[in-house]
Amino acid sequence: MNSISIASFYHYVFVCLVALFPPVNPFGTAFIVGPFLKGLSTRRRMQSAAAIAIYCLGICITFTLLGGFFFKLFGISVPVVQIAGGMLIARMGFSILSATDPQEDQEKVVDNDNAARNKSLKSMLFYPLAFPTTTGGGTISVLMALSANSYHENHAIHMFNLLATSVACVILALIIFACYSLTPTILDRLNLQALQVANKFSGFLTFCVGIQIMVDGVLGVAKILIKG
Repeated sequence: MNSISIASFYHYVFVCLVALFPPVNPFGTAFIVGPFLKGLSTRRRMQSAAAIAIYCLGICITFTLLGGFFFKLFGISVPVVQIAGGMLIARMGFSILSATDPQEDQEKVVDNDNAARNKSLKSMLFYPLAFPTTTGGGTISVLMALSANSYHENHAIHMFNLLATSVACVILALIIFACYSLTPTILDRLNLQALQVANKFSGFLTFCVGIQIMVDGVLGVAKILIKG
């Protein structure tokens, strides 16, 4: 965006939102995160969904504003983040697929009064549910590209571009909150057998997402080595 106007602002927000939507995939990821929130009270579920959305927003804003500096400071490349994040996501998916007692897993999910579960869930809201499950290496790479694309020699235009990118991140966080807070309600309407199928499907989907992110990271490393 090389000019400051309301029309150009809306256009850039839309472009950023479209670019960020595929790697985040809030609708699909909601069925991965949903089983972790299922069985909670409405208030607790809303709080958990809000916490995940806020964490995701914080990650997006941070990498939008400081992404390039962050990687240069620690000497970390985006492909490495993709590989590491993909491994973690794939492991989580595999743990769901390899569960030997679905009935026991279901009882763990629906036990509202289990203080240990609530404490465990609280520790999982940022890692791995917000990062890298929702906003991982793919999202960071897109944010890095958007951050680079936002640069302009005119300081006012540069700040205007960053503001538009940040607004897109806020809209995405609101979508994440809506998806994550409503998906467990849908899962609550499923019977045990259907829930088991949904859990296994979400586990398989999680595993595939993790493998795909790892592959993207390996390809990214290969490109760096070839260019080097």
